[in-house]
Amino acid sequence: QVQLVESGGGLVQAGGSLRLSCAASGRTFSSYTMGWFRQAPGKEREFVAAISWNAGITEYSDSVKGRFTISRDNAKNTVYLRANGLKPEDTAVYYCAADRHFGRAPRTRADEYDYWGQGTQVTVSS
Repeated sequence: QVQLVESGGGLVQAGGSLRLSCAASGRTFSSYTMGWFRQAPGKEREFVAAISWNAGITEYSDSVKGRFTISRDNAKNTVYLRANGLKPEDTAVYYCAADRHFGRAPRTRADEYDYWGQGTQVTVSS
């Protein structure tokens, strides 16, 4: 079992930046593909970014490509999401997730992830 804890959310003005962190428990973090998703009120959870176990492959949604960067530090059991150029439409609860299938390419569907954090709120004011 893996426990994921997100942090780093908050209120920021449009054009600003945030760095979200997701700390994982357990010894197998380095073998997991990790993803970030977000959910705005009244909307479905949507894919944001994902990174393979060795950071060799990253995937981004079209809506954040060029503005957000996913990274990981396996020595610290932590995955990050750097969000630059934030827009009001980026407002959502951001969740990190872990895919325990070793070696699998990053997935973009929420139902392909096995473990989830509790989320961190990001609010972007105009």
